Amino acid sequence: MAGDTGILLARANGQFYATELLCPHLKADLSEGTLNGTILTCPMHNSQFDVRDGRVIRWTDLTGVILNFAKKSHPPQPLLCYPVRVEGEILLVQVR
Repeated sequence: MAGDTGILLARANGQFYATELLCPHLKADLSEGTLNGTILTCPMHNSQFDVRDGRVIRWTDLTGVILNFAKKSHPPQPLLCYPVRVEGEILLVQVR
């Protein structure tokens, strides 16, 4: 946590990344998800985001009519990302 902001720290390909802790889809805790390379998968609906820039890879694994409803009720939103700087053994995250 940084104040009231939940932060997820991830290390991928030797780089550190910081994103919001809760999925912008339905606010699931992304620390319970999985990281494959730079792709973070939400544990609730398998939404996927790239931790490098927050872009949406997949909004949900739902299909058909349910997917259309989900996109209208909760439109796709990128994951918030925060700049990370490494100073020695300390990670500094700039929270806006």
